[in-house]
Amino acid sequence: MFRSHLVACLALASFVSTAPADEGMWLLNRPPVEALKGKYAFEPSAAWLDHMQKSCVRFETGGSGSIVSANGLVMTNHHVGSDMIEKLSTPERNLMETGFHARTRAEELPCPDLELRLLWSIEDVTERVNSAVGEGMAAADALAARRKMMSAIEAEAQEKTGLYAEVVTLYQGGRYHLYSSKRYTDVRLVFAPEMQIAFFGGDTDNFEYPRFDLDCCFFRIYENGQPLKATHHLKWSANGAADGELTFVFGHPGSTDRLYTVDHLKFMRDAELPYTLRRLWRNEIKMTSFAARSDEHARIASGDVFGIANSRKAQTGVLAGLLDPVIMDRKRADEQALRAAVQANSDQRTAWGDAWHEITEAQETLREFYVRYAALEFRGGALRGDLPRIARTLVRLAAEKAKPSADRLREYRDSELPSVELELFSPAPIYEALEIERLASGLSLMAELLGGDDPAVQAALGGLSPHNRAEQLVKATTLEDVEVRRRVAGGGQPTIDNARDPLLVLIRNLDAEARALRQRYEDEVESVERGAYARIAAAMFAIHGESIYPDATFTLRLAFGPIKGYAEHGAAVAPFTTFAGLYERSELRHAAYPFNLPQRWIDRKDRLELGTPFNFVCTADIIGGNSGSPVVNKAGEVVGLIFDGNVQSLVWDVAYTDAQGRAVAVDSRGMIEALGAVYEADELVNELTAK
Repeated sequence: MFRSHLVACLALASFVSTAPADEGMWLLNRPPVEALKGKYAFEPSAAWLDHMQKSCVRFETGGSGSIVSANGLVMTNHHVGSDMIEKLSTPERNLMETGFHARTRAEELPCPDLELRLLWSIEDVTERVNSAVGEGMAAADALAARRKMMSAIEAEAQEKTGLYAEVVTLYQGGRYHLYSSKRYTDVRLVFAPEMQIAFFGGDTDNFEYPRFDLDCCFFRIYENGQPLKATHHLKWSANGAADGELTFVFGHPGSTDRLYTVDHLKFMRDAELPYTLRRLWRNEIKMTSFAARSDEHARIASGDVFGIANSRKAQTGVLAGLLDPVIMDRKRADEQALRAAVQANSDQRTAWGDAWHEITEAQETLREFYVRYAALEFRGGALRGDLPRIARTLVRLAAEKAKPSADRLREYRDSELPSVELELFSPAPIYEALEIERLASGLSLMAELLGGDDPAVQAALGGLSPHNRAEQLVKATTLEDVEVRRRVAGGGQPTIDNARDPLLVLIRNLDAEARALRQRYEDEVESVERGAYARIAAAMFAIHGESIYPDATFTLRLAFGPIKGYAEHGAAVAPFTTFAGLYERSELRHAAYPFNLPQRWIDRKDRLELGTPFNFVCTADIIGGNSGSPVVNKAGEVVGLIFDGNVQSLVWDVAYTDAQGRAVAVDSRGMIEALGAVYEADELVNELTAK
């Protein structure tokens, strides 16, 4: 079950003839028209693509969704919406356990800090971004110049249109596109099933197939206090889809690494993924133990337990792919073919020939400080928890707002401040016991990585054990109070400099080194990679044109492929499961957790048409971030909802194959049947089916 990020393709001289036709996470302004026409006799029109684009939304918490009614109803996965469902729960009303159904608009629950973005327009601004780079400019200076130009383009576009504007880097720097989006922050929960049916089978069945999950939930967008009057929304298919039928997935795949060089992949294999898995295994054990202490601990830690276990399983699959000599040999052969083509042309050799070597050197440089960078800066560092995150945001917000927008860290530029403040001032509950456990685990990890005598570790621990220090910090801080956060944010740098709140003091004391590590990464690694990968992209474009898709960047993409079963262990795996199979699976496992069913599913079994399709698989190329993506037919009608990939798809982070790899979806017919027969949500069924 995807939640967070998990590659476009290492294009090679033989790419066009050997790449599977169904491979690709395609840009909507560069759709795979020839592949679709040649294999499926289908040509998507510009109007069809525009309608799909403007019917899809991105969940800034990390996931995809789609507008499925004229009144702003949004469909996504339960596990995408679970962060909000948890925040809306209380000890007395655990919505993860009981589910939620608003029968009237007045009962819909406002979400405290949920932001959805709807992509409205795309513009290629590559030439303008690159125009900022002068001849002979050092890599670090070139990166800074491009970023300033990107910020200027964003500010100009936002002032002109009033839309959120973001310049997206594609092909690792080969292209830059301006994405302008509508932002929605008044979003309300409409329906969510019980966690036990949304994630039936738990970690045991996660990334497996057959599956039997009702992994869906529904929100509604409001604008000016009223349900959004959606000019574009998806219609529901009356009949669903059949085995072998072509389907399309529109969503926001998070991050892939198929464009990486072999040496870059080796760095992932030998340094990045082992560190990531070490961190995930530690956190999973800690959180599972914490959750077992009481029902309330289990409630407040459920999101952590799920998310960490899910990431651990996904990243283990990626590492397995990189340890597979067949995959690495193919990557090596592909790279050698492209390099040979470049070397055969003297002009190309001069312009692009050294790019691969530069990336190798950048990885060698990163090895020198990666562990320290990961512990103190990368993706928030080792200090886990909502309160440390809030403290870090406040410290950096004060420093960054004092600068011109173009000179700030990218996540603090003017266009991002509304999103930063939405999260920073969220009234969502913060649980002291959970914060202590998270922070203690993070402090222990920092000490393990850097050593107990390390100055940063000594400063973080303050002469105490990790648990005692975490308890001291969490109990003494006042940052759980939203009004305190507002006062600190409003006071700017002087307030941060004079702060006595222990968490602010800790983050302030660690921030100088963390920033220095980030600066070194940007100057010595990212800037080199950006320039080198841009040259590799230029080589690919010269050989193949632009009929190559870029790596995933959490931006809207099109994937496609038929509904199709596969063979495993010598047996056929059928493409569809049914409600009958759900009950059989539960009975086979004696209804023991995680194969137990919510009581209403037991009580109302006889109301269900048990032969109704429940889940299905297709060959569409997806990855983490695609969770919540609609699956549609040629008419653009909803036939399913992506919620996972099978275990064979985990390698798609670095290489796509449809021999067994499959995307997994909830069938549209199963959703309607469950909503009507089990939940008696007739008004929701009528809205979805436009009755």
